[in-house]
Amino acid sequence: MSDAACFIFGSGPFYGLVEIPKPTDRILAADGGYRHCVKVGLQPNLILGDFDSLDHLPPELESKKFPVEKDDTDTMLAIKLGLELGHRRFHLYGGTGGRMDHTLANLQALAYLAQAGARGYLYDEGYVFTAIRNGHLSLPARNSGIFSVFCLGAEARGVSVQGGQYSVLDSALSPFFPLGVSNHFQGLPVEIDVIDGCLLIGWELD
Repeated sequence: MSDAACFIFGSGPFYGLVEIPKPTDRILAADGGYRHCVKVGLQPNLILGDFDSLDHLPPELESKKFPVEKDDTDTMLAIKLGLELGHRRFHLYGGTGGRMDHTLANLQALAYLAQAGARGYLYDEGYVFTAIRNGHLSLPARNSGIFSVFCLGAEARGVSVQGGQYSVLDSALSPFFPLGVSNHFQGLPVEIDVIDGCLLIGWELD
């Protein structure tokens, strides 16, 4: 298992780096996500995908091509590779905006990572999402800002949200009603727990 993070760049809209890769971290460009790497001066360890959105492959970089007809999105190919290489912390850029189906696929990918015992962060414009499964997440104290908690999958049980404007303790959260949308930071750390199930959690960036 690697302590290094895995940074994955998809080909969707890019809103800038929030977390900056360290020299020991791995950078994977999923197809056209390579352009975002170039934009911020990062050299990926590997470019992979079906290359339907990247018409030129830099010959000096390692690349791996997959068929267009496949079950995995290019981003999911990168996620699976990162897991195989032992990474347990993922930062996903270029995975929201643009096509809604790919945004939803990448939100599901956060649950895939949580189920695999890893943690992924998906960055949108001014917002970030992650998912936890049968676990805990602590958000640092802030005097303002919004966070939301959604059930991702079957009904989540033993859900507790404490420290925000609206609190719940040992409750159930349904995938059929967005009860946890638009909670507010109140100057305290926010503690989120789920005993049985998967939660999608998003919050505004500072």
